[in-house]
Amino acid sequence: MADITNGVITVTGRKKFCKAHAGDMVLPIITHMAWGDGGVNDEGKPKAASGGEVALYHELLKKKVEAHTYVNNEETACRYTATLEKGELTGSEISEMGLFDAEGDLIAYRTFMRKGKDADIPQIYDMDEIF
Repeated sequence: MADITNGVITVTGRKKFCKAHAGDMVLPIITHMAWGDGGVNDEGKPKAASGGEVALYHELLKKKVEAHTYVNNEETACRYTATLEKGELTGSEISEMGLFDAEGDLIAYRTFMRKGKDADIPQIYDMDEIF
């Protein structure tokens, strides 16, 4: 079975990195995380992420990122954290998430198996941006 990629830095994100490194723009910060239920195929398996995504397949909610931390000593991976609080997206089956920058562009995208959301339990989501 071929390896599929469930998470990527999008083409939009890579273009912005390239232009920022060349000095042609200032890189906008990651500000929001979004969740959706469109990340799986008809069989319930996570869709492969292509990098060409500009939005979630079916966005349900977008919130400000609460925190970020560096995942390793080399500071080449950053973990962004946001929480679905009690009562948010109750009954939804979350299967995709994305990181958005201050300009509203999707910078990183991830699909995964469906995660049910109960009314009385918050869910904390971390998403790593790895360089």
